[in-house]
Amino acid sequence: MPNNAAAEKRMRQEQRRRAFNRSTKSVVKTQVTKARQAISTTDESSVEAVRLAVSELDKAAKKGVIHRNNAARRKSRLMKQLNAINAEK
Repeated sequence: MPNNAAAEKRMRQEQRRRAFNRSTKSVVKTQVTKARQAISTTDESSVEAVRLAVSELDKAAKKGVIHRNNAARRKSRLMKQLNAINAEK
């Protein structure tokens, strides 16, 4: 337990940030999963799903929820998968 006012404030801030970061990461994971599923089914909407996932990754990186290199790596992997499927068509 915090022993002074500053420590109490820190705990409140950490709780707010943790909740915010958790919800943002959840949205990112959902969009990436949807994009991967769309790619694996070679769906017409796979390009749109990847675009939405990339957008969410960029937002999370901009907000500092994930590192920008982490976002870049994940975007690169998604695009690589998408391009591999499109090359087969």
